[in-house]
Amino acid sequence: MTTISFEFRRLLYTAVCVTALATSVGPVRAEMSGWADNQGGRMRLIALPPDLDGTMRGALQIEPRPGWITYWREPGNSGIPPQITVAPESGIELKAIRYPVPKHLVDGKIDDIAYDAPVSLPLTFSAEDASRPLELKASAFIGICKDICIPFQAEFSLPVASAANQSRPEEEAILKNAEAFLPEEPSSQFKVTSHTFSADMKQLRLQVALPDGGDTAPEVILTGPNGYVFTRKLMNKRDGKNFSTSIAIDKLPRNYEVTGKSWSVLIIDGARAMETPLAFD
Repeated sequence: MTTISFEFRRLLYTAVCVTALATSVGPVRAEMSGWADNQGGRMRLIALPPDLDGTMRGALQIEPRPGWITYWREPGNSGIPPQITVAPESGIELKAIRYPVPKHLVDGKIDDIAYDAPVSLPLTFSAEDASRPLELKASAFIGICKDICIPFQAEFSLPVASAANQSRPEEEAILKNAEAFLPEEPSSQFKVTSHTFSADMKQLRLQVALPDGGDTAPEVILTGPNGYVFTRKLMNKRDGKNFSTSIAIDKLPRNYEVTGKSWSVLIIDGARAMETPLAFD
């Protein structure tokens, strides 16, 4: 569980880590930037031309070097979640970042929600004017760690053609592959059937319908208020496709009121994973 705010994590990184700033990303082709390199890996930006309604699909590709990791949107007990900032003069707005299924990495004092292999984060942009060529100016900031943690920042300037009128097979293949690793939406076969807090708010009890039978407890990653993620199970019980668990809520913001809020839970059961919001009425 992490209760470290984003600003504190960033200040902590600045104080104790080696910072790498990439201002030049090498050759650029339409819709795909060059790679920005760092001691722990590399990253690049992809952005396809907008549809007629201005919607643009893209991805941030991150390739950690062997032995290095980069982080999910809630990184665990340390780390920095990915951030992408688009310059207002681009005439483009970042609408959403989606996250492929991460790993829960636990080793001694390490308790991270992260990726230890190449990952592409699908992006959704919106262009103000899809009828004209654009230039996507964006900054990406990620954490990347091995024996040391290195905040990794890169500046991208990417030409984007006007509304798509031809295929771009390489970029499309990268985006299709990225989307294949996203968690499933809840369905009748794979969903949370109930979620309730204990009276003292120290645990959240979940009942889950799983898509396949088995006897191994799924991984559960529960995200609450921004900066808080909970993974410690107090109880597990699996009966084939039915799973119940109780997740420890070790700490919440002072005077936090959960009523009216929505959290999220990611359930990883073998090769399948499902993410769903949890509303508290």
